[in-house]
Amino acid sequence: MFQRAIVRPPSANFAEGLTTADLGEPVYEKALEQHLHYCEALQYCGLPLTELEADPRYPDSTFVEDTAILTEREAILTRPGALSREGEVASIKAILAQFYPSLRTITAPGTLDGGDICEADGHFFIGISERTNEAGAQHLAGFLSQAGYTSTCVDIRSTQGILHLKSGIAYLGDNRLVLIDSLAARAEFRGYEIVPVTPEEAYAANCVRVNNHVLIAGSFPKFKATLQNLGYRCIALDMSEFQKMDGGLSCLSLRF
Repeated sequence: MFQRAIVRPPSANFAEGLTTADLGEPVYEKALEQHLHYCEALQYCGLPLTELEADPRYPDSTFVEDTAILTEREAILTRPGALSREGEVASIKAILAQFYPSLRTITAPGTLDGGDICEADGHFFIGISERTNEAGAQHLAGFLSQAGYTSTCVDIRSTQGILHLKSGIAYLGDNRLVLIDSLAARAEFRGYEIVPVTPEEAYAANCVRVNNHVLIAGSFPKFKATLQNLGYRCIALDMSEFQKMDGGLSCLSLRF
């Protein structure tokens, strides 16, 4: 059960952030409204929020998930794979120090984005991507092992259409993994019940189980119906402006 979350609203220069999507420029006012609804959903699920100020120095800084890996036992600060995002970690470090007695840090030559890390009941899938390199993945795996966790590296560099591992995977609990088609047959995920996402709804794979609810991106009725048929209570949220910037539901908070 998550007990709290850290969030940061997009800054006025949000559109200057990094993106590989070709969906047009985000509308700032609409992004603010969508972020507000996201925060309200987290609170509805029982999470008090630590709300940081927007930081125009870093247009991507609303995607706070990329700056840290939070477990029940420790917090690990990342080293983002995009040079323009490295400065985002410093402000998160100061906040996390209020909740964790000690912080570990990924260091050079390793790079690692939080969006490449998916936890499944104490086992961590670590994506090796354009943002997380092998050195960063191994560095994190070492930290996790020392804390009593297990991990598996998943190389997604040849997987089309996803920036981070969690662009195509989510853990729902109950030994269930949501997976896009191009990841569903991977050996790393054997032993789990696969909840498939159709190719036309692939963006919906980035959903978030928050206690007794699952936050899902709106406008994906097939996936919503699949989850509801499995007994999950869904909260659908419009994510159109964040999708334009390669962002998803998990990206917008650090939950612990």
